[in-house]
Amino acid sequence: MTASMKAVLLARPGGIEQLYLGETEKPTPKPNEILVKIHYFALNRMDSIQREGNYPVPPEASPILGVEIAGEVEAVGSETTRFSVGDRVFGLLYGGAYAQYAVVDEGSAHPLGSLSMELASSLLECWYTAYQAIHYIGNIQCGDDVLIHAAAGGVGTAAIQLAKMAGARRIFITASRPEKLDYCRRLGATHPINYREQNFKDVVLAETGGRGVDVICDYLLASYFADNIECLARDGRMSLQGLMGGSVVDSVDLAPLLYKRLRIEGSALRSRSLEYQRRLGDEFRCKVLPHIESGELEWHVDKIFDWEDIREAHKLLEEATFTGKIVVRVTDNASPESSQ
Repeated sequence: MTASMKAVLLARPGGIEQLYLGETEKPTPKPNEILVKIHYFALNRMDSIQREGNYPVPPEASPILGVEIAGEVEAVGSETTRFSVGDRVFGLLYGGAYAQYAVVDEGSAHPLGSLSMELASSLLECWYTAYQAIHYIGNIQCGDDVLIHAAAGGVGTAAIQLAKMAGARRIFITASRPEKLDYCRRLGATHPINYREQNFKDVVLAETGGRGVDVICDYLLASYFADNIECLARDGRMSLQGLMGGSVVDSVDLAPLLYKRLRIEGSALRSRSLEYQRRLGDEFRCKVLPHIESGELEWHVDKIFDWEDIREAHKLLEEATFTGKIVVRVTDNASPESSQ
């Protein structure tokens, strides 16, 4: 008889009313995987897009929503060597986080260490995405000027701090509310821009004497594409990480890509190979995680919901009035005291 577990399921693709707690099959770890009893999982924008039926889930990924978890090892695959039953871990998966149990590739998991479970559950999607945007694609150098859009969200706040740690000279950011701008300034943004009141292109070009910035991290795509091209300095690099502003650009002059020698690259972390994510995870573990554990790099969980209130959590996710991350407690597995 197949073992079962509770999970947040979808009645059908659609709005938050389609989310419900139900029963589904409990996963079994493959030789290279560990089975984790989940205490907390984190929400990401892709979750609401997938809920609506508009996100291409990777082949063989669980249809259950969510990619970030923290919990304790329940079982290990026959070829695993890094973890044992009972170890407290956090990890990134291709799907299946909104559940009591999930399987995680051993190389995609990290020991919990001194972190709380609620904090650890919210780290990897954002920090991995920001790291590849700033370093792999942006190839940031000490003294570069950087522009980060949607900067008060999880990826944006991670990108601000990574840019600062890499020695960026000026860090321009865009956000919509005074409290978000203040939060970004505290993290290291030198030029916060309220996009409802100012044109970011005008600010960037004025502050850089018309030169522009070396690196742009963008999550809007279509709505900012033309102005981003104008904002890039010669040999500038732009990382495209989202479609929040649409995917179709009606008219844009592409000549600057040639005469300014621009490099533009898109990346969806979830579609990356397991080998790529393992390499990214190794760099994160060595170069970033110690600074989070020490408190040098700041991370913020805006609100924690019990998973019985998953619809309210998704409502807040769509309203986008939060800073940092939203985390959900799997109350069947975890109590508020179990995170430490």
